[in-house]
Amino acid sequence: MGSSIGFGGGALADGGGSDVVAGRSSLIFLGTGCSGTVPNARCLIHATDPPCPVCTRALSVPPERNPNYRCNTSLLIDYCQDGVHNYIIIDVGKTFREQVLWWFTHHKISRIDSIILTHEHADAVLGLDDARVVQHDLNSIPIYCTQFTMDSVTKRFPYLVKRNLKEGHVFMFTSHLDWKIFVDDIEKPFIASGLKLIPLPVMHGEDYVCLGFFFGQKTRIAYISDVSRFPVASEYTISKSGAGQLDLLILEANSIRKVVSRSTHLSFPETLETLKRMRPKQALLVGMTHDYDHDSYNKLLEEWSSREGISVQLARDGLQVYADL
Repeated sequence: MGSSIGFGGGALADGGGSDVVAGRSSLIFLGTGCSGTVPNARCLIHATDPPCPVCTRALSVPPERNPNYRCNTSLLIDYCQDGVHNYIIIDVGKTFREQVLWWFTHHKISRIDSIILTHEHADAVLGLDDARVVQHDLNSIPIYCTQFTMDSVTKRFPYLVKRNLKEGHVFMFTSHLDWKIFVDDIEKPFIASGLKLIPLPVMHGEDYVCLGFFFGQKTRIAYISDVSRFPVASEYTISKSGAGQLDLLILEANSIRKVVSRSTHLSFPETLETLKRMRPKQALLVGMTHDYDHDSYNKLLEEWSSREGISVQLARDGLQVYADL
């Protein structure tokens, strides 16, 4: 049920008892699915014969017992400094409310201290209205994004951006967000709730820039949820042959085979080729469609990992990984 795991060696570890949980940082995977999520509603409405086995199981078994149930990809960073926890979430997509109900309750998280947006697509921002349920009292939540994303969100959610608050009035029923603009430049890191993050611009299709993020001093971690191609500078920053080997790379593996007509995401073969090129110590894959059966593909990845010397698994919703950041 929302298991916590660790990898052999390094600074990533299983949480163990409550003392470790109280004093360590961790990553919680709130969602590991594609924009359409799993189960795929269209797949169930237009059922095949036989029906899709992954979607059928995802619908019939509760998420805490079903690694094939996948909400929109999103990561929660529980950043602990001197025993004080700050909760930083990357992306709040279409399934954010559902993720709060399943995983905030399970991991006993009652608030968010910062929100970071990778881009302005629906699976990254459409949960912004529901951020009100994780506000700390009436305090604004700092939300970090580029000017491009800010402009798009302003058109979609003007009431979350432009406020004409009259004296004595308090917005009780909408998210209270404090918008902060950062530049999509590797040379210009920013701080969110005490954690330093370096933007990693990547291509999400040939004419669209999305962002990943590099963070962690003791444990070097990169998170890249939507990517079709890496610019040279971004790949250098997180490659063993470049600026240094990552302890953990969280990377998308959208479809099981390359789709030439839709080159906005990495496919499974392309993801594995990327891992061989970058050589992180460990990798967890996200952004999967309903073509992936969790257990079957993790068995395949065990064999691949043994051959290539890189520990790789599919992540699952609710997964918690402890790390010294």
